[in-house]
Amino acid sequence: MENTQGKSIKTLIHALKGIDIIGSEEVIIDSIQLDSRKVVKGSLFVALRGTQTDGHQFIDKATQLGAAGILCETLPEIINPNVSYLLVKDSAEYMGYLAAEFYGHPSKKFKLVGVTGTNGKTSVATFLFQLFRALGYRCGLISTVQNQIEDQVIPATHTTPDAVALNALLAQMQQQGCSHVFMEVSSHAVAQHRITGLHFAGGLFTNITHDHLDFHKTFDNYIKAKKGFFDALPKTAFALVNIDDRRGAVMVQNTRARKATYSLQTLADYKGKIISDTLTGMQMEINDQEVWFRVIGRFNAYNLLSVYGAAVLLGEKPDIVLTELSNLKSPPGRFEQHISANNIVGIVDYAHTPDALENVLETITHLRHGNEKVITVVGCGGNRDHEKRPKMAAIACRYSNRVILTSDNPRNEDPLEILAQMQKGVPPLDYKKTLVIADRREAILRAWKEASPEDIILIAGKGHENYQEIEGVKHHFDDKEVLLEAFTSQAE
Repeated sequence: MENTQGKSIKTLIHALKGIDIIGSEEVIIDSIQLDSRKVVKGSLFVALRGTQTDGHQFIDKATQLGAAGILCETLPEIINPNVSYLLVKDSAEYMGYLAAEFYGHPSKKFKLVGVTGTNGKTSVATFLFQLFRALGYRCGLISTVQNQIEDQVIPATHTTPDAVALNALLAQMQQQGCSHVFMEVSSHAVAQHRITGLHFAGGLFTNITHDHLDFHKTFDNYIKAKKGFFDALPKTAFALVNIDDRRGAVMVQNTRARKATYSLQTLADYKGKIISDTLTGMQMEINDQEVWFRVIGRFNAYNLLSVYGAAVLLGEKPDIVLTELSNLKSPPGRFEQHISANNIVGIVDYAHTPDALENVLETITHLRHGNEKVITVVGCGGNRDHEKRPKMAAIACRYSNRVILTSDNPRNEDPLEILAQMQKGVPPLDYKKTLVIADRREAILRAWKEASPEDIILIAGKGHENYQEIEGVKHHFDDKEVLLEAFTSQAE
């Protein structure tokens, strides 16, 4: 969706400092583009220095296509007298502010709540979306699985879209009458200024474990990116953190927002306790009130606590919130259970970090009530953090009777090389119970063939994804589809 009302450069930058303007401030901007190929007459082209390419290489092409303005960090050798150049230190940062201004600051016109952390972001954002719709509000959702305006689903390409696409989406949500929008905030989004210029009513922190070190390089950088979200919150917002994670307190050290905590282990503003946990549901005590939930597992207990806390901080009545929360179901691909005709339990889960995999397998361990085997099918993505590969295999072996290592999204890496790195984490005593099957479909079908009634098959890593990316090409592949296909076939 593009803004139909053009705005002058003078209007777009009126509240900003640190911009050198070469050219006229009166030039009208009709669209903002990051891709020079999409530039048309009246566009502002943003020259970003990316990990793969430098947008400054395409400034001349953008002006030839009719760009009215260029946002850049370095001026081109030849200055076009008909174009206005906005020279800044960081194009990505200023793009956030300009995009927010261009679309009329939609995030100020409803309550925008961001959810950050390594694991649980999708579940928490989705639960909040479901909860507030059940409470009677018009809501928007921006998540890894999908973006949504009420019942209208908009496919997601990134956890957090770029600043221009994000503000366009938020403007669409505002125009359709949303009063609340819940969004995942990835560490990439903070580091790359995708959320710069947005106005948040609140922020939630779930937990932090090793992830995305391919991008952030060090764990400290990863933590700083997450913390940067809370540092930027206004004093009118709330900052709700999981105090059981030792970095929960660190997240809000420098925030101006009002602080609140949730916990299963210690005193907190929102305190929970698991009373019972079974395959059919979980009984919990939250702030001295007992409630039965349809979702299960300790990790979901944390998710529910954070959602409860956020809802109360947003002004909702605790009793009504708990009543509606008890009806919620897990998002697609998050501990999604399927049971075959002969009583084999299949669980599809997005767990793609060591901590997430351990959480899911620990939950399965607690839910076992006899001698059921646990068969885990797991892989690791290509072009991502190499350190977690042997850890993922070691965790799978620790909690499973049978482990099948397979491909995830190998992307541009050799699947066999990824699997070789995973195998390094398999303890010698577990060699016999570990299989390596590179073909993911074949691996899932093998798990099904080895399962007996009551056994539990965990297919981890891809969750809701319906593709497999191999050598840069996305091929249709859905763990759930393959599992259900196995369920309906005759076991050989």
